[in-house]
Amino acid sequence: MFLSSYSDVFRIQHERDRAEDIRPGDQVRCGENLYPHFEVIAIDGDKAWLRNVTDRSDHLAPLSRCRKLSAASDVQMAAA
Repeated sequence: MFLSSYSDVFRIQHERDRAEDIRPGDQVRCGENLYPHFEVIAIDGDKAWLRNVTDRSDHLAPLSRCRKLSAASDVQMAAA
């Protein structure tokens, strides 16, 4: 069985007009969603192993869907 995501079903484009340097240890969010926030555990090619900072659950996601939390206020909101 193949499970589709909203991005696949609604053909949401995740490309950005600028490159982001995402590395293990960075805090990210996925797509246009503000929450949840994730910590990048590892990167392999175009996939990222992510850990939810709230409930510590692990996920795999395409790196193209990850958005780096760059401002300190974004990271503070994740901790709240």
